[in-house]
Amino acid sequence: MSLLDCFCTSRTQVESLRPEKQSETSIHQYLVDEPTLSWSSPSMRASEVVCSTNVSHYELQVEIGRGFDNLTSVHLARHTPTGTLVTIKITNLENCNEERLKALQKAVILSHFFRHPNITTYWTVFTVGSWLWVISPFMAYGSASQLLRTYFPEGMSETLIRNILFGAVRGLNYLHQNGCIHRSIKASHILISGDGLVTLSGLSHLHSLVKHGQRHRAVYDFPQFSTSVQPWLSPELLRQDLHGYNVKSDIYSVGITACELASGQVPFQDMHRTQMLLQKLKGPPYSPLDISIFPQSESRMRSSRSGIDSGIGESVLVSSGTHTVNSDRLHTPSSKTFSPAFFSLVQLCLQQEPEKRPSASSLLSHVFFKQMKEESRDSILSLLPPAYNKPSISLPPVTLD
Repeated sequence: MSLLDCFCTSRTQVESLRPEKQSETSIHQYLVDEPTLSWSSPSMRASEVVCSTNVSHYELQVEIGRGFDNLTSVHLARHTPTGTLVTIKITNLENCNEERLKALQKAVILSHFFRHPNITTYWTVFTVGSWLWVISPFMAYGSASQLLRTYFPEGMSETLIRNILFGAVRGLNYLHQNGCIHRSIKASHILISGDGLVTLSGLSHLHSLVKHGQRHRAVYDFPQFSTSVQPWLSPELLRQDLHGYNVKSDIYSVGITACELASGQVPFQDMHRTQMLLQKLKGPPYSPLDISIFPQSESRMRSSRSGIDSGIGESVLVSSGTHTVNSDRLHTPSSKTFSPAFFSLVQLCLQQEPEKRPSASSLLSHVFFKQMKEESRDSILSLLPPAYNKPSISLPPVTLD
C-alpha cells in the first residue's frame, strides 16, 4: 500500500484517520518506549474539542494562508454544531510526492501521540477523496512571525520575547525528552492562542532518535531543507558531515529565533548557504542585534552601556534614533533595552560546538527565564493587541514552511 493509500479513500467517502488505524510498527517508529498518550488538547475541556469527521459540519470562513510548497491551504472555519472557531489545513494529496506524504503522515501520527500544552494539537484528521483535512484549534494570534510583521517590525520587547520563548522551549524540552529533534524551530512555528497559550508547531520536520526500541545519540539523516529554513539551521546541519547532529541542533535554532524576535528580521536571510555556514563558523557567537547578519544592514543600531536598568542587571540600549521608549506595552519601539541575561541566553544557544550548548531543560532554568511564573498567560496578553476572534476581521497571512 502506498503512502497515498494510507490517507485516501474514494472521492465520495470520508475516512477518519484515528489513532487506532495506525499500525503498531509505525507508532513505535516515532515514539519512545513509554510515552504519555492523549487524543485531545490538554489545554481544552473535553466538551470543547472538535472531533467531527463530517465535512458538512465545517463552514469555511476565509483562507488565511498557504504553505507546504503551496500544496496546503489554511482556513479559518466554524464548526457549525458547536459554533467553535477552528483552523483547517487542506492538502491535495495527489499533488504530493513521496517525501511530502511521509512528512504529512509523520505529523499526523505524532500530533496524536504527543500530549503537552505547548505542542500544537490536531483535533481531527480525515480525508475527503484525495484531500486531507486537518482540524486544529484556532490560534487567534497566529504565529510569532505574524506578530512581528504586523505589530513589531523592529522587534519585540524583552518581556514579550521571554514569554514566547519560554512556552516554545517548554514544548521543545518535551520533544527532546521523548527522543525527537524538531529541526525547524523558528518564529513562524511558534503559535499563540487567544488566551495566551504558546505552542510549537511544524511537526512535519521532526525526526526521531528512537529506532527499533533504542535511542541513538546522533542522526545522520539530512533531508533536503528548503532555502527558507536554512537561516535557522545549526552549523552541523548545514555541514552534513559524518559527525551527524542531535537535539542540540534545535538549541541553536532557539538562539536564531531569539535574534529574529528581538530585531524583527531573520538573520542570514539573504546569504548563500556556503557564506552562511562560514559566517556561523567564523568566530565567537554574535550579538542578537549584530547588523552584519541581517539583510537590511542599513539599520542604524548602536549599543550603549547607559541603558535603563531592567532589574536584572546592567542593560544594553539598542537604538535607531534619539527617542527612547521604556514601556513594554504594545508598540513598535525605536529604542529597546536588552539585559545581559538575554544576550547570555542567545550566546549559549549559538555556540558552534553542540556539546557546549545547554539542553532544553537547562535552558528553562537560565536566569533569563527566572522572572517567568508557571501561570503567565495574563502577562503575555497584556503585551499583545486584542486577539482575532471574529471571522469578519481581516487576518494576516499564515505561512507553514
